[in-house]
Amino acid sequence: MPGADGTILITGARAPVALHLARLLHGAGHRVILADTPARPIAAASKAVSRYHRLPPPRFEPQAYADAVEALILAEAIGLVIPTCEEVFHLALAWRDRAMPAKLFAPDIELLAQVHNKHGFIRLAARLGLTVPETMMLSSRDDIEAVRERSRTLVFKPVWSRFASHVLLRPPPQALDTIAPSSAMPWVAQRFVDGEEISAYAVAREGRLKALALYRSLYRAGKGAGIFFERVEDDAARDLVERIVAGIMWTGQISFDLMREPSGLVLPLECNPRAVSGLHFFRDPARFADAVLGDAREVTPDVTVPQTVRLAMWIYGLPAALRSGGFGRFRQAMQEGQELLDWFGDSAPVRAQWPALAEIARVALRERISLQAASTRDIEWNGPG
Repeated sequence: MPGADGTILITGARAPVALHLARLLHGAGHRVILADTPARPIAAASKAVSRYHRLPPPRFEPQAYADAVEALILAEAIGLVIPTCEEVFHLALAWRDRAMPAKLFAPDIELLAQVHNKHGFIRLAARLGLTVPETMMLSSRDDIEAVRERSRTLVFKPVWSRFASHVLLRPPPQALDTIAPSSAMPWVAQRFVDGEEISAYAVAREGRLKALALYRSLYRAGKGAGIFFERVEDDAARDLVERIVAGIMWTGQISFDLMREPSGLVLPLECNPRAVSGLHFFRDPARFADAVLGDAREVTPDVTVPQTVRLAMWIYGLPAALRSGGFGRFRQAMQEGQELLDWFGDSAPVRAQWPALAEIARVALRERISLQAASTRDIEWNGPG
């Protein structure tokens, strides 16, 4: 693909997926540059990275961020930029507003916003002929009142959100008094779907699937991001992902939260147009790069054992196991799971977790927010406007 033969810039260096992607592309012979806002993100410690550049926070300084990215592209002769986190929206805005001297591995901002919007994505999936759960936009107190008596059958969540933050799962009617949707900050009410959760990570080019990993999260950081994952195989889930990426001619990374009902029907719940943990099931650099950036056929996952971040398991998984009486299951998971940060000949990122965590913790304390919220505070994108 255009730009793939030169130096590649990977943004979102705070994320394990950015580290993993850097290792894959470096292993395939590419020169990799990383960029992000934190001073000491974990991926910056990797031997796979030629250089790390610190950028202004795009959420708070969008113009300075775009200027810095453009200058970085020119200084490092970058041909391709691959986002991994929500900075993808800020980058897409920069690409829309100026003639950037590199290719962005992502769609335009309009399509990104449509799939990121939890109501817009369901409407899009329905237009593509997929079966979807009933999903209603809530933009006022009147909208809340219209569904109050059905609250025990619904899931409530902001249209723009991540990590399952603020989600109300089948709440009692009185719990709806705590939310105040508006046209500027709408919510959705979605039919609660009972079944087996499936997460999907995919890479596509011009609507053609180039990589796909389906998995489930057995442990999570709170209600949101998974920290222990195992692969699953599901033909219906694969078909759903293929139909979506083909229907919208997607180019870039994309992920989905799906639900498999007892009948076998797989329903789409929401979409995140960025990298997620399914990437860790790919560890063959040449096969991955040849498929994703070259002309080779779709690459399939080559990792079969569960993947985990042990530090996150100790922080989030152990307390949850102790509360639920599941310590035996936790101990077994720790024995079976492979540390996803481990990579032969590249041990520094495992140690780099500690200063990276300390930096996030300082933000959390200063802003009086959770660690998860602090981890994305400066790159969040909550819709146009």
